[in-house]
Amino acid sequence: MNRRLLTILLTAFVVATLCSYLVYRVVGGRLSVVQPKATRVIVAATDIKLGTVLRDADLSTGEIVGTLPKGAILKKEDAIGRGVISDLYEGEPILDNRLAPMGSGGGLAATIRQGMRACAVKVDEVVGVAGFVTPGMRVDVLISGNPPGPVNPVDGPKVKTLFQDVEVLSAGTDIQKDAEGKPQQVQVVNLLVTPAQAEQLSLASTQTHIQLVLRNPLDTQVAQVPGSALGRLFADVNAKKPIKTSPSQRRAAPSTPASRVYLIEVFNGSKRSEEKFATDEGK
Repeated sequence: MNRRLLTILLTAFVVATLCSYLVYRVVGGRLSVVQPKATRVIVAATDIKLGTVLRDADLSTGEIVGTLPKGAILKKEDAIGRGVISDLYEGEPILDNRLAPMGSGGGLAATIRQGMRACAVKVDEVVGVAGFVTPGMRVDVLISGNPPGPVNPVDGPKVKTLFQDVEVLSAGTDIQKDAEGKPQQVQVVNLLVTPAQAEQLSLASTQTHIQLVLRNPLDTQVAQVPGSALGRLFADVNAKKPIKTSPSQRRAAPSTPASRVYLIEVFNGSKRSEEKFATDEGK
């Protein structure tokens, strides 16, 4: 083979190798920048209900590529022994704000925020069994009954909105006994209230009938509700009311027309006289 041709081929091979290496370095560097690093986090191994104290068997590991969720737990030791304050689902990353503080235990008490109280309220079967009130919903608390003190007998029982935009902490049943000593199921809803609201709610539950009214969670506006009385519900809103006349209208009322006087001249020869006659208006 010609020595000159061999030199050209060798040079081309070296140049091609160098170009391939440079392209590999540039493309590989860009790919390493585009693809973020995967991070191993702690996830739920199965569906976990609210109030459960986490064990090692309840937890597993998974990988998240990219930015980690705020509060993601990376070690099992940081989650074991803590109570769950909201339902977790299989494969869901365990976040710190979904767990109660270490040492607070589990159950309903772990879900109560600092400075708040859980107050149990009995509700009717329709509200409880049909699932209209579930944890996390927002409700208004209405009370109805006969207010103390002198009451207008025409008004009758009254209803008033006691609290608005109250969070439902839990909903379930409570076994109580009836007058014959037999067990019966009573629907109970726990509301998250302040200590002052808990006192008022406790008093209202013994003296009045309590009704919960659902509201949109995004609607946080407090409505100005005056309350309603039974007598006003049956009032005839279409009844005609007497028309009141103003003082100016009363002064403008037409008066009785005055009498008109006619003057007549009478000539008797050279004598002239006048006679006056008064007549009613229109005659």
